[in-house]
Amino acid sequence: MAAPASSLLRLTLVPVGAAALVLSLGGCAEDATAPTGPETLQTPAAAGAAATAPLVFRMVSAGDSHTCGVTTDNRAWCWGHNFSGQLGDGTTTDHIRPALVAGGLDFRNVSVGSTYTCGVTMDDLAYCWGYGPIGDGTPFATHRREPVAVAGGRRFGTVRAGLNHACGITTARKAYCWGDSEFGQIGNASRQFQLTPAAVSGNRTWRWINPGGLHTCGVTTDSQAFCWGRNNEGQLGGGTTRSSIGTPVLVSGGLAFKNISAGHFHTCAVTTADRAYCWGSNSSGTLGDGGQSTRSQPRPVAGTRRYHNTSASQFYSCALTLAGKGECWGSNPRGELGNGTTTSTTTPGLVAGSLTLAQLSAGYSHACGVTAAGQAWCWGDNFYGELGDGTKTQRLAPVLVASPM
Repeated sequence: MAAPASSLLRLTLVPVGAAALVLSLGGCAEDATAPTGPETLQTPAAAGAAATAPLVFRMVSAGDSHTCGVTTDNRAWCWGHNFSGQLGDGTTTDHIRPALVAGGLDFRNVSVGSTYTCGVTMDDLAYCWGYGPIGDGTPFATHRREPVAVAGGRRFGTVRAGLNHACGITTARKAYCWGDSEFGQIGNASRQFQLTPAAVSGNRTWRWINPGGLHTCGVTTDSQAFCWGRNNEGQLGGGTTRSSIGTPVLVSGGLAFKNISAGHFHTCAVTTADRAYCWGSNSSGTLGDGGQSTRSQPRPVAGTRRYHNTSASQFYSCALTLAGKGECWGSNPRGELGNGTTTSTTTPGLVAGSLTLAQLSAGYSHACGVTAAGQAWCWGDNFYGELGDGTKTQRLAPVLVASPM
């Protein structure tokens, strides 16, 4: 696959891409005012959508070059790049508008990885599709164009997809991961690729887990944050740069966390007091602390705002405030910060317009959110149609996801 000439350098791992970082939240107050900003924001009609009923979304997940979401009728839809079947519609055809995931399954949530997608059905079963850590026991190189069940028959509350590994928490609050473990990111003291789910060591109970690029982080039911895997940039948060092969490392600082998001080279999290902290690589301002110094321990994000959660990508981060406003910071060459410009920033800045969001997800170079009314909006890179607005035009501010064909 040839990457677009204008794209940023991507990790040269099996297949490259970014972790999809899905952060579902309770509903916020609806804002009926349409976003405004430096560019004209598209409506489905303006984007060329067919005259079908608009989809009403519960959540969305932005990945490398594709996006997926779940509507309020529990159907999964995907759009963007589909060379490995990651859209799950039974084809390898790209889609610039939402395409229905095949199989007739009822989904609670989905999570987008680099070249694959995973989801949990309403009956708590995990499915994945595309190319990568599918978790069904078949070799990594197997392409799945439709959802296949993750091996083991465990009941999951959530499954999240990272770069080349995925993790989930069962209904019994136990954490499992599968896929690439070169740096111990699976968490079972092994560097071998795991074709099926393996239990994270430590016998802890978890309420949140998030696989990133080459590391994984989670929050236990007693609000402690742990990370494991690659740590060259201090992204494990334990005060060192020593990697941890399969042994979860307690994040330093004695903070109590409610959720966490592992990016490629950094990590962000929100405390039970609703404050955002980040640590790890900061060369692009990804930590949001106003500087560019690498940190191996949690560092407060600049400002006094309170947050529901964060979403850490490769070279930028986003967060959702308690007031339902999207904020992003870091690198911005493709408009992924959604501020109407391509100007990078080392501190949080508002996503353009007046959207009030209930959920937000940052992908590799595009991001998406869902309003309380169920509208899905995306911004940033659109080389493969990953914004779902019926075009392949880069957008510096949010555009509405179009109706399906």
